[in-house]
Amino acid sequence: MSRLRSALTVFFALDGFLFAGWVVRIPAIKQQTGSSASDLGLALLGVSAGAVVTMMFTGRLCRRFGSHPVTVVCAVVLSLSITLPPQTHSALTLGLVLLAFGASYGSLNVSMNSGAVEVVAALRRPVISSFHAAFSLGGMVGAGLGGLLAGGLSPAVHLSLLTGVGLLVTALAGPVLLRNATPVPPVPERAERGAATRRRRQDPRVRWLVLLFGVIALCTAYGEGAMADWSALHLTQDLGASPGVAAAGYSLFALAMTVGRLSGTALMERLGQTRSLVAGGITAALGMLLGALAPTTWAALAGFAVAGLGLANIFPVAIGRAGALAGPGGVAAASTLGYGGMLLGPPAIGFLADWFSLPLALTTVALLAAAAAVIAYSARDTSPPAARV
Repeated sequence: MSRLRSALTVFFALDGFLFAGWVVRIPAIKQQTGSSASDLGLALLGVSAGAVVTMMFTGRLCRRFGSHPVTVVCAVVLSLSITLPPQTHSALTLGLVLLAFGASYGSLNVSMNSGAVEVVAALRRPVISSFHAAFSLGGMVGAGLGGLLAGGLSPAVHLSLLTGVGLLVTALAGPVLLRNATPVPPVPERAERGAATRRRRQDPRVRWLVLLFGVIALCTAYGEGAMADWSALHLTQDLGASPGVAAAGYSLFALAMTVGRLSGTALMERLGQTRSLVAGGITAALGMLLGALAPTTWAALAGFAVAGLGLANIFPVAIGRAGALAGPGGVAAASTLGYGGMLLGPPAIGFLADWFSLPLALTTVALLAAAAAVIAYSARDTSPPAARV
C-alpha cells in the first residue's frame, strides 16, 4: 500500500510540474504568436476543451482497464504533447495543439483521481488532499524552475527538456503503479460494494449530489485556471514585474496550495469537510480580491498566496466525495464539470480584460470562490452516509 501510494503521489507531482512548466511560458508564447488578450483566451480554451471532451471517456476506460494502466499511458502522452505549443506562430494553431495537450492532461487527472479515491476507500481516511498537495508541489517546482529558465532558454528548449523529465519519471514510477493494485475487500464484500455503487449511480438524488460537487469543483477550478493562465501576465502587464517575479507569482500560489493540502487531512478530521469547504471558499475570495486589485506587486503576491490557501482543499474534497458516491464515473462527472471552470475561465477573463481590465476580470475568481462556499454550506446535510469519506 505504501509503494502504491508513493507511486501515485509521484504522478500527481509530475502532472503539476509539467502543467506549471507550460503556464509560466504563456507570456512568451503569447508574444511569439502575436495574440491579443482575447485571442489568447480563446486559444487557451483548447486546454480545457480537450480535457472536458475526454474526461467522461476516461472514466469508462478506468472502469474497464483499471485506473493505473490508464494513468501511465496518459502520463506518456502528456509528456510528449507539451512540446507542441512552442512550435506554433498564431493563436489558431496554438488553440489546435492545446486541444491535444488538454486531452492528455484531463485524462491523466481523471485516472489519477480515480486511483486516489480507491486509496481513500482502502485507508478509510480523507487523505485525498495529500495527493493534490503533490500536484501543487510539482507546480511550485515547475513554476520556480520555469522562472529561472525563462531568461536563458526559449520555450521550445525548455518544454522539450520537460518532455524528457516526464518520460523518465513515468519509466521509473509507472512499473511500480502497474505492479501494485489497490487492496480490495473479499469477493463477497467487493461484489456487495460494487452493486451498491451501481445502485447509487442510478439514484437521482446521488446524481444531483455529484452535480452539486461538480459545480463546487467548477467554481474553484476556474480560480486555479485563472492563476495558471493569467497571474504572470497580470504581474508583468499591470504591475510591471519582471518575468522572473511574474513566474514566482504562480509558484507562490502553488506553494500556498501545497501547504494547505498537506494539512488538509488533519483539517478535515478536525473541522469536518463542510466547514473546511466554506472556510476555504471565503478565504480564497478575500485573497483573490487582494491579488487582483492590489496596487503593488508584493501585495498582489500576498493575495495570491492567501487565495492558494483557501482554494487548496476545495477541489480534491469535491472530487473525492463524488468518487465515493459513484466511483470512477462520479470522478469523471465531477471532474468534467470542474474543468468546465477552466473551459469558461480563459475566454471569459480574456474578453473581460479587453472590455474592462485584467484586474477587474480576475475579481470573478473571488465571486466564484464565494459561490463555492455558499453551495458547500447549502449541501451540508444532503450527503448520504456512503459519501462521507
